[in-house]
Amino acid sequence: MSGTTNPTDPLQNAAQKAIIDAVIKQYAKLPGATMVVLNTLQEKIGYLTKPMQEYIAKSLGVPISKIHGVVSFYSFFTTEPRGKHLVKFCIGTACYVGGAPQLIDKAKQVLGIEPGQTTPDGLVTLEVCRCVGACSAAPVIVIDEVNHGRMQPQRFANVIKDVIQVEAPV
Repeated sequence: MSGTTNPTDPLQNAAQKAIIDAVIKQYAKLPGATMVVLNTLQEKIGYLTKPMQEYIAKSLGVPISKIHGVVSFYSFFTTEPRGKHLVKFCIGTACYVGGAPQLIDKAKQVLGIEPGQTTPDGLVTLEVCRCVGACSAAPVIVIDEVNHGRMQPQRFANVIKDVIQVEAPV
């Protein structure tokens, strides 16, 4: 662990650290505690920083490699804060062939960020994912767990602008 303080690290926030400690204490003795703790903390905190992973490993008495292996293997875990709205682009075969790359290009143009990044205002994170199981509606994007099928670049621009506009101060 480095000696610098990171303001986005939940271990440096008393309320979030209390959540982390409570979750570890609650599940530490369960079989499969590693996965339960990581899932619960991902849900409650929103992401699992490297210092958090080290802290969890030490607290559970497991190697850091085990924690890091789980976090890096499962795509639903993230190590950085996500935006308030998560936009996932399905790049399964049907969506890819149906135009997912053009949708991603449009998103990059509209939002000024790449997949894996979050807008500077913290509103939107872009991600790519494998098949979402809605191949008949390809190409599909998922915004905050809601599928949007037969998406076209211009329609995407309007949908994402609507999402952002809802957040704008009145």
